[in-house]
Amino acid sequence: MLRGGLAAGLLAPLAGCGSVADLGGGGPDGTTVRFWNLFSGADGAKLSTMIDAVQQEVPGLGIDATVLAWGSPYYTKLAMSSAGGRAPEMAVLHLSRLAGYAPGGLLDPWDLDLLAEFGVTEQDFPAAAWQRAQHDGQLYAVPMDTHPFILFYNRDVAGRAGLLGPDGELLPLTSPEAFLDAGRAMAAATGATGVAYGYQVDTGQALRLFLSFYGQLAGELDLSGDTVGIDRAAAEEVVDFAHRMLDGEIADPTASYPAALSTFNAGRAGMILSGEWELPGFQEAGFPLGATPFPALFGRPRGYADSHSFVLPHQDVVDEDRRRATHRAAAGLLKQTLTWARAGHIPAYKPVLQEPGYAELEPQTSYASAAETAVYDPAAWFTGAGSTFQDQVSQALIRGFSGAASPRAAVDDVVERIDAMLRIPDPEA
Repeated sequence: MLRGGLAAGLLAPLAGCGSVADLGGGGPDGTTVRFWNLFSGADGAKLSTMIDAVQQEVPGLGIDATVLAWGSPYYTKLAMSSAGGRAPEMAVLHLSRLAGYAPGGLLDPWDLDLLAEFGVTEQDFPAAAWQRAQHDGQLYAVPMDTHPFILFYNRDVAGRAGLLGPDGELLPLTSPEAFLDAGRAMAAATGATGVAYGYQVDTGQALRLFLSFYGQLAGELDLSGDTVGIDRAAAEEVVDFAHRMLDGEIADPTASYPAALSTFNAGRAGMILSGEWELPGFQEAGFPLGATPFPALFGRPRGYADSHSFVLPHQDVVDEDRRRATHRAAAGLLKQTLTWARAGHIPAYKPVLQEPGYAELEPQTSYASAAETAVYDPAAWFTGAGSTFQDQVSQALIRGFSGAASPRAAVDDVVERIDAMLRIPDPEA
């Protein structure tokens, strides 16, 4: 039963859990919604601000938020609480994890009529996120945001490299050679490297890069059968491109993810391929920052992304008043996601993107369209944020990116590792 959280190798000890106790307490009618999430630091502070705003707008509605440790501890405890009858009314789940929770009965579906009553409908969300939030024809997750893998750039470096257009924005990079040439020009401008990109420490960086470019060339990996459905030629082309980029001039083939962040912040690279969640750190560095969606070097615009979403952990006995309050709480939080956008995340609730305050956010508005072209992890019970799948596939890719293996050998390794995971019995079956 503990599908996803346990079966995917997530039997890590439950540690580092903290609680944000009684953020409002609810009203006399007992409409407190217990809400588990994994946001600490600046994101946690922004979520607290959003919760406070919802409670002020809706008298009698309380949201009691508990923060748990990111990754395995969070997803393990969420699965155990749902299976054991001790689940909260609402929780945060990465959409990439939904395939490991909804099919096994660990989540309950949302009531579309109730959501509509509180001003939330399908038309309010990017199609990619809404589609990924479905299981068996029902909505099991309400997307809160899209957090994509994008391209940030230093406007000063780009200007010295001759890569800014008349509007002061980065010139479009629409082919592999154009991107590599831009990297060389930026390396000349910095006297160091052109592109900051690292895949050690956070190995998921390799998978994000691969799925972005593979999505442009061939779509998504298919994990619905006994073996992975993959276009080997397209996969090898992506690995070869990454290796050409990591040539020591355009990008450092040995850089870790933290080192890449430091390189970009110090002005020793003109561009960085990274998640939008790094935006606050780049802004603190103080240089003129620009951003674009992930570059469409292989045709159609596609880029890796994930989404935080609200889910209903399974309740053996549903309190209808509390379930109604939960729908209202989710709708209220969606309408407060302009606060969330200040951290770099793209609000999934599209009416927020039309608010005057969002138009003032730079460079967030420059990459907002990335939500419409998102490529998620391939759907399977063992994939998703922080999963063994991400690490295992990335380890195979890293060998090809670095030149330790040929593109063909690296892709063979990817296929072998994924096929091995597909042979593990689905806990629900």
